[in-house]
Amino acid sequence: MRFPLFFILLLLLSSCAQNSYVKFSPVYEKEAYNDIPAYSNLIYWAAHPNKKDPSDSLPVSLAKQYQANDKVDVFFLHPTTYLDSAKPYGWNASLKDIKTNIQTDYTAILNQASVFNIAGRVFAPRYRQAHIKSYSPVDHADTVKAIAAFELAYQDIKSAFDYYMKNENKGRPIIIASHSQGSTHAMRLLKEYFDNKPLAKKLIAAYVVGMAINPADYVQLKPCATPSSLGCICAWRTYKEGYIPEWINQEKYVSIVTNPLSWSEKITQVDRIQNKGSVLYNFKDITPKVAGANNHGGILWTKKPKFFGNFLITTSNYHNADYNLFYLSIRNNVAERVNTYLSIGENYSNK
Repeated sequence: MRFPLFFILLLLLSSCAQNSYVKFSPVYEKEAYNDIPAYSNLIYWAAHPNKKDPSDSLPVSLAKQYQANDKVDVFFLHPTTYLDSAKPYGWNASLKDIKTNIQTDYTAILNQASVFNIAGRVFAPRYRQAHIKSYSPVDHADTVKAIAAFELAYQDIKSAFDYYMKNENKGRPIIIASHSQGSTHAMRLLKEYFDNKPLAKKLIAAYVVGMAINPADYVQLKPCATPSSLGCICAWRTYKEGYIPEWINQEKYVSIVTNPLSWSEKITQVDRIQNKGSVLYNFKDITPKVAGANNHGGILWTKKPKFFGNFLITTSNYHNADYNLFYLSIRNNVAERVNTYLSIGENYSNK
């Protein structure tokens, strides 16, 4: 009997790891701080067009139709994969941490970054990510360390983006994509490089998934209103219908939320029957009709995903499946926005 175990593990990962505190390790911390990434070296990229990596992968049925192109670039920021508390770690991941790198490559890069290979070349930098504990510091001292950890991580991402723009972009339009901690950093990257900046005209869209986004933080960049809107932001956080985490009730604004089945601000509820494909077991196939999508305030609700073996899912937080549940819909939407941009060019309006 084959259960979609890979999908189940994705869903359960957050509940297993969210309170996973680790002991401070001066040795590991020193290694992390001293290993400054030089992005001219492919070893510091989890995904790069000049090497074979999991972002090149596709489920069998999609691979048959896939045709590579190099007209568009995707800059993808992976989520937190620095989770292991089995041995003492510091606040930031070392880029020499093989276990964390493998976790990055065969969860986030495989299941999330691969969505975007339909657009063109995928770039995903490794960065000295903040440990999962940085999202829930227990006291003031931990808060200071967590802020420093996120800052170090962002400086790596900024360095990677600067290198990419100087050496790789060559005028291509860009998609910014991310999940979870990657989205924490993507929001800042969009603000510093794109919002009300000349580079905004090169932005096809930003898929900033898994985190709350305050629309008031941006002057020019707006939520995507239609499936073909350009220069805008798509975002969602997925939970079981009826569930609202306590921290969301404490948010001071209503986050951007895009329906990843309709892609329209006017169509906020879509039944699972219209979902043409989720990625479940072992990334081998596309499974239709798994999950619907219902905008609810600043989050996305779905009924419990429907597939053989779903009784093993006990969590109401579907954070780690934000991409998996809507894989084919995201992929199709990326293609639509790319085609729209390539036909219109930079002379579009996102008002």
